[in-house]
Amino acid sequence: MTDLSVASTAKRTTFDVDAVRRDFPILSQQVNGKPLVYLDNGASAQKPEAVLNAMDRYYREMHSNVHRGAHTLGDRATAAFEGARETVRNFLNAESTREIIWTRGTTEAINLVANGLAPRLKAGDEILVSHMEHHANIVPWQMIAERTGAKVVPVQVTPDGELDLESFSSLLNEKTRVLAITHVSNVLGTVNPVAALIEQAKAHGIITLVDGAQAVPHYQPDVQALGCDFYVFSSHKLFGPTGIGVLYGKAQLLEEIPPYQGGGEMIERVSFERTTWNTLPYKFEAGTPAIAEAVGLGAAIDYLNGLDRAGMEAAEAALLERANQLVETVPGMEIIGTAKQKVPVMSFKIAGLHPSDIGTLLDQQGIAIRTGHHCAMPLMDFYGVPGTARASFAFYNTLDEVDTLFTALQKVQRLFA
Repeated sequence: MTDLSVASTAKRTTFDVDAVRRDFPILSQQVNGKPLVYLDNGASAQKPEAVLNAMDRYYREMHSNVHRGAHTLGDRATAAFEGARETVRNFLNAESTREIIWTRGTTEAINLVANGLAPRLKAGDEILVSHMEHHANIVPWQMIAERTGAKVVPVQVTPDGELDLESFSSLLNEKTRVLAITHVSNVLGTVNPVAALIEQAKAHGIITLVDGAQAVPHYQPDVQALGCDFYVFSSHKLFGPTGIGVLYGKAQLLEEIPPYQGGGEMIERVSFERTTWNTLPYKFEAGTPAIAEAVGLGAAIDYLNGLDRAGMEAAEAALLERANQLVETVPGMEIIGTAKQKVPVMSFKIAGLHPSDIGTLLDQQGIAIRTGHHCAMPLMDFYGVPGTARASFAFYNTLDEVDTLFTALQKVQRLFA
């Protein structure tokens, strides 16, 4: 079958995707003479006008350094900066803004936690991760393990891309000190049952960290309901700017672990005899913060709050459903990751084609996807592939764009058949 004549059961929702797309200026352009079809949202999502305007207004009307300025602009900047922190607190349902730490992104947030927990680890201790982790949730723990003598232990995944729950349960033991797990796989789209995993870990007194980078574009997490000790994510995947991310941590743990960097905002008093640390959250925010970026992230969350979230989720589910229906129209196409619960991410390979060739040829048709190992080499090794092609959808994508992708994939396949 080489057309798109598959019976479509994908539900048309009342979510007004055309109106939403008008909020994202970048989506209206052409690339290589074709209308842009942006399907690389798992790498970085596009930004609505509200975010662009908020950051522009910050620089035009209120830019100053925050917290200590004895003038009006300083007060305005501080109010905007701390207002964004409160917006994030509400988004995560954290108990207090003391538990919301600004970082440069998910990677730095995980490094901060790993380094903070290092003094608690000793030789023989185990740090539990999974085979589907992004490198950012593997490498920092390996670095700490090398320093402390601890060991990083991976939970297995099943061939269909789900976490092997028997493997998880069997690996929990008296040596396990930390569970660092992704909420959603960036490669597979798998949604892990993190609440249940955390509950099991807590029964063993294990500290838990959840990598929410791929979850927050699709779901609004409730950190109190999850019960995790730490939750981390990046702004740029949540339709906000690059250069800023969030670490949520339970206040008691944040009080106990040492600062990650020194200087600037994180100090209370400095002398050559002794330096004391600022209170939370500033204890972990050394140097001049990313003020405009925080404002932009706050604006992104406000924008999402103004949309019909149930409608968004239904629209995204329809995109993935339609894509799954069309796989059979491309000879030799195989999906990597077929978990029962997924976000709209589709990693795939086509027999006889290298992923990078697929990406290059799609780009010539105006379609942006991601190719390679997706910073998940252990997972690629598990599937026995050097990499995959990945289409990752967002609520501003359309069913017509899904059809455009598969029409283009048919052309690519025929070219090499």
